Amino acid sequence: MKVPFLDLSLQHRALREQALAALTATYDATRFCLGKDVEDFENAFSKTLHYPATLAVNSGTSPLHLAATLAGWGPGDEVIAPPFTFISTVWGISYVGATPVFVDVEQDTFNLDPAKIEAAITPRTKGIIAVHLFGQPARMQEILAIARKHGLFVVEDCAQAAGAHYQGTPVGLLGDAGTFSFYPTKNLGGCGEGGAFVSRRDELFNKAKLLRVHGSGRRYYHDHVGFNFRMDGFQGALLSVKLPHLAGWTARRRAIAARYLEGIKLADTILPVAGRREGESVWHQFTLRHPRREALRAHLAACEVGTDLIYPVPLHRQACYAHLGYAEGSLPVAERACATVLSLPIFPELTDAQVEHVISAVNGFTG
Repeated sequence: MKVPFLDLSLQHRALREQALAALTATYDATRFCLGKDVEDFENAFSKTLHYPATLAVNSGTSPLHLAATLAGWGPGDEVIAPPFTFISTVWGISYVGATPVFVDVEQDTFNLDPAKIEAAITPRTKGIIAVHLFGQPARMQEILAIARKHGLFVVEDCAQAAGAHYQGTPVGLLGDAGTFSFYPTKNLGGCGEGGAFVSRRDELFNKAKLLRVHGSGRRYYHDHVGFNFRMDGFQGALLSVKLPHLAGWTARRRAIAARYLEGIKLADTILPVAGRREGESVWHQFTLRHPRREALRAHLAACEVGTDLIYPVPLHRQACYAHLGYAEGSLPVAERACATVLSLPIFPELTDAQVEHVISAVNGFTG
């Protein structure tokens, strides 16, 4: 039995009729940049996931850039971030001229380890980016306590966590700013690039709205140096078609994860954390660890089970940040994770038979 790591065509075929109707309406009305389709999606996202307001933008990287700009970070400033995440988490820091300071992650969730943050704070530290990695909320209570103590601006990278909550609050509203990605592979993915910005602080949200469109609140009048971060109408229309299905897709992801956690019995395997009292994962990825990861991956490929390495290189060891001087072994938890992690298929359209095949294939590994 073949089990792909991800097959987006299944979801898109199921929604094809609705999607094409939505695209046709947008096309016929020539609502190509922002406009009604984007506004409708913003309102629906806010209502469905309980945000006071949502600002839709053109990618998942753009809201991180907006957040760094709104925070006032710049040259000479330092911003704490985890090294085990996708690199766009820290692009905003670099775009505004600040310096990322990488702090190691937790063993069980790969999220930023609050116990290691204070040691990295200097007089130049101005902020923290917390990532809700793989859909599991980070330990925001501890992170926010440290941030308040030192007067730091907190950004939540929710790219993989649409629909997740921490202590009953939607992720993205705990810190000063929250950012989302609607890249096609995300739990709520568009048919192209897209993202969103949220904030519990009205003044930040309102300024972000100006910055999204060239720093302008009135056509041809520019109060700020801004950006072109507009979401296009087609993406807004398509995301509105998909959004009503997010809760069901999340429930299916959780069911698959629960079956993996119950069924995988391979020796020496470290399974992901099942969830925490503060917040349950929305399971963007199911990522286990195994000391013979490459051999296990080859075995699963022979069993026609697709896998991925998310992530093979930590950010502090990427060539673009070599100038920061992090030596091998400086952030050991993240480095061990990169050497041992393996992500299994966990998209909602997997059948029960495919899930059982994945479990059987993993348990059949003899190394």
